Amino acid sequence: MRNQRIRRAIIPAAGLGTRMLPISRAVPKEMLPIVDMPAISHLVKEAVDSGIEEILIITNREKGAIEDFFDYSPEYDARLTAGGKDTIVSQLHGICDQANVYFLRQKEAKGLGHAIGRARSFVGDEPFVVLYGDDIIFSEVPVCRQLIDTYEKYGRPVVGVKPVPMEQVRKYCSLKVEHIENNAYFCDDMIEKPAPGKEFSNLSILGRVLLEPSIFDLIDNLAPGAGGEIQLTDAMAMVARQSGVTALEFEGTRYDLGSKLGFLMANVVKGIDHPEVGADFRAYLKEFVKEL
Repeated sequence: MRNQRIRRAIIPAAGLGTRMLPISRAVPKEMLPIVDMPAISHLVKEAVDSGIEEILIITNREKGAIEDFFDYSPEYDARLTAGGKDTIVSQLHGICDQANVYFLRQKEAKGLGHAIGRARSFVGDEPFVVLYGDDIIFSEVPVCRQLIDTYEKYGRPVVGVKPVPMEQVRKYCSLKVEHIENNAYFCDDMIEKPAPGKEFSNLSILGRVLLEPSIFDLIDNLAPGAGGEIQLTDAMAMVARQSGVTALEFEGTRYDLGSKLGFLMANVVKGIDHPEVGADFRAYLKEFVKEL
């Protein structure tokens, strides 16, 4: 059991988003809308709903729009207030005030491990959660909260996993695990983007991990791994081999927002439940699918 409350989260959002070209050349993929909210706002909300108070978003050049979204806009405030729309102003301010959101640039594209390594001073000596910028997960209980609860129960770093088709494991990572109970596993090894025949299992990390600050010393000494980049998975594999990590098969549906299909699917899911347009959109879809 760990007594230290998890207060900090990191959202790496420095990728170019090449799978979302051509739009990602002009608009950061994290700012593409899920109905009327940018994708990254769902990650921030998940963290906040899990009890996180301090959030660091790691960006790079040309992603100032992310910072602007989490800041007040005097021009909008003045126009909306003049029109008697104070409720909307309060809603917009609520987005900005839900947590302390900070920004840091990853000046060189050296991989996810390098990006997380830049957050050492932000984390200090506290455990922290990482929400991968491409992965949005809709769930009853926020996935970050599921990881925090698991950390408090087993006292080890936690990785959020799902089973994936074996041919897709080679695009992600593969974990060596033993079942503990329910949806929890003990993991003592993992490999990033395994070659055919090198897979441990079809369990892959998908978008959420909870780490301890000792990970930074490992990252600092990592050699480039898959793709010539500093891979966070390589550092986590060292932790797994040394003392083990808990792999949690989380509750929820994950959408890959780095892909056009994942982006479209997430919009449909949120669109049919949207309080303003959901009913009309659902009716439209029912009629539309009849023509397919």
